[in-house]
Amino acid sequence: MNVACQCGSIAFRTPTPAPVAVYLCHCNECRRQSSSAFGVSATFPAADLPPLSDPALRARLGVWSRATKSGTTIDCYFCKTCGARIVHHGRSAQGVARPTANIKGGLIEGLSLEGASHIWTREAVVPIPAGAVSWPESPPPA
Repeated sequence: MNVACQCGSIAFRTPTPAPVAVYLCHCNECRRQSSSAFGVSATFPAADLPPLSDPALRARLGVWSRATKSGTTIDCYFCKTCGARIVHHGRSAQGVARPTANIKGGLIEGLSLEGASHIWTREAVVPIPAGAVSWPESPPPA
């Protein structure tokens, strides 16, 4: 799948043809980051994800790290040119990187939201569709 930021400075292909999971996150942090009612993230293996594995691409990214409610840290990578958030990559409380990372869904060409799971629904500001897979907080690891 092709990924590109708003200005096109950051562009790459996903490491696998499809994500492991797609989440519609209703937490306060994702709402603020996306300036919308929820954030869309697609989970992929982190090991071969170009923004994390390609030094030339990585040099064009800024990073902002923040603590999570569960005591872990999320490294939030963004385009230094247009500011678009690109990837979130979590670390445990001990600093160990997670095996997966989340690409922001609006950047992925052809990403389907069919079957996406709603997470952090306890902070939702829009109704969750009846029958949708959902969790009041974080889902189990993908």
